[in-house]
Amino acid sequence: MFQPMADRSKLETLATCAFVRKADNVLFMGPPGVGKSHLAVALGVKAIKNGFSTTHFLLDDQMHVLKGDAAVPPRRLKAKRYLNSVLLVIDEVGFRPLDRQESNLFFRLVSARYEKGSIILTSNKHVRDWPEIFAGDEILTTAILDRLLHHVHIIHIDGRSYSLREIDGLLRPPNPAPAQGGDVKTA
Repeated sequence: MFQPMADRSKLETLATCAFVRKADNVLFMGPPGVGKSHLAVALGVKAIKNGFSTTHFLLDDQMHVLKGDAAVPPRRLKAKRYLNSVLLVIDEVGFRPLDRQESNLFFRLVSARYEKGSIILTSNKHVRDWPEIFAGDEILTTAILDRLLHHVHIIHIDGRSYSLREIDGLLRPPNPAPAQGGDVKTA
């Protein structure tokens, strides 16, 4: 089902993959469970169907890979799939803060892809709160955002979690049956 809180016309425009051709970025923001990841993956699949190489990472998995490549000189990193894919999807930015090393590695990744390849990010945090994600470093966060937001399409999704909405009925106690006839006595 379509996410009713997202701008349908923006999503339809993104589904043309013109943003990928222009090396623009996409940022999905909103609370957990509203469909940001689902929409990001759908755009990734659409990009693949349009012939674009696409790589998807959860941020924690991306950090593990970046840490493993931390000592590799930048010129040798060009062969890495996360750099040479036309589209890179990074999911779950903001679920946990990154330490100083991770923040610097994330900056290195964003800088290497700047105006060369598209990035789709999903985040449960508004960009004004991103310094708390990136080791509390406002200067580094500004540098990251400068590159990410230069050519960006932002989709903000509000609403309640789909999962929580579905189990909401299960969590509510059943309504007691109304008393039938007779007097109710209290002790």
